[in-house]
Amino acid sequence: MLNKLKVINGKLTDGEKPIRLFGLSTHGIAWYPEYVCEESFAALKKEWRTNCVRITMYTDEFRGYCKDGNKQHLKELVEKGVNIAEKLDMYVIVDWHVLSDQDPMKYIDQAEEFFGDMSKRFADKNNVIYEICNEPNNSGTWERVTEYADRIIPLIRQNSPDALIITGTPNWSQDIHCALDKPFKWDNVMYSLHFYAATHKGTLRSRLERCVEAGLPVFINEFNLCEASGKGDIDIEESEAWREVIDRLGISCISWCLSNSGDTCGVFAKDCTKLSGWTDEDLKKSGKMIKSWFNTFAEEENNK
Repeated sequence: MLNKLKVINGKLTDGEKPIRLFGLSTHGIAWYPEYVCEESFAALKKEWRTNCVRITMYTDEFRGYCKDGNKQHLKELVEKGVNIAEKLDMYVIVDWHVLSDQDPMKYIDQAEEFFGDMSKRFADKNNVIYEICNEPNNSGTWERVTEYADRIIPLIRQNSPDALIITGTPNWSQDIHCALDKPFKWDNVMYSLHFYAATHKGTLRSRLERCVEAGLPVFINEFNLCEASGKGDIDIEESEAWREVIDRLGISCISWCLSNSGDTCGVFAKDCTKLSGWTDEDLKKSGKMIKSWFNTFAEEENNK
C-alpha cells in the first residue's frame, strides 16, 4: 500500500523519505476517455516505469465540466482512474484543468462542488493528489488564485486532512516566484511549474532553481519537449538542459500527454489506436524520449 505524501522542508516525501513522482498526463478525458483503463496504466507502470498518472478534467472547453460536459460521466471516469491507479500502486493527480477560463474564480461554485464530492469519495485513499488549478493566466493573477485556494483547500481538508494539494501559478504556471513571495497559509501544498522545452528556456530554468533553492516545493506537473502550443519541433538541446535541472534538483514531473493527437505532444503516432503493448514504431519522437527519461529516473530511484 502506498504511503501518504507529505511535503517536508520543501521536499516531497512519502512521510519518511524523499520520493520523486514521474508519469504521464491524460489529455482531456472527455475527448480521450479510452486511455483511462487498467491496460494503459499497467503498461505505463511496467514499460515506462512510471509511478504516477495525471487525470485531466478540462473545465471551460468543449465538453468541459463547466461548459457542456456530462458531469456524472466525467466524475465516473475520474473515479475509475483513481481506483485503477490504487490497484496498481500508483499515485494519481486529479487535475481541475483551468485554461481558457483564465481565472479559477470564474467557476468557483462548480469547483467547490467537484472537489467537495471528490474528496469525500477519495477520503480514505493514500494515492490521490488534488490539483486544484491547472494554468491560471491573464486575469488569473496570484491574488485570484489565492482567493480561490482559500475556498477550495478547506473543502478538501474537511474530508481528507492529509492530502497533497498542487496549485498552478500565474502565466500558465510559469510565475512560481509569486508563490515564493506569498505562499499559501496551508501546509502540504506544492506549486506548479510547466515547461515546453522549445519555448521555455534558460530564464524559466533559472527561476525554477532560485525558487527550489529557497525552499519552495515545486512540482513540474506538465511538460513536453516541443513548443508551448503542443506543436512544432522538439528542441533537443533545451530538452537536455531541462532534464539536467530536473535530475539535479530531484523534482517530480509529469509529461503531456497520453494520446494519439496529431500534435507533437501526443506521445503516440496518430494512427496508433493501441491501449498497451506500444512499440517504438507506435511512438512519436517525444514519446520515445520521454519513455527513456522515465526509465532512467526509475533506475536512479531504485539505486538510491
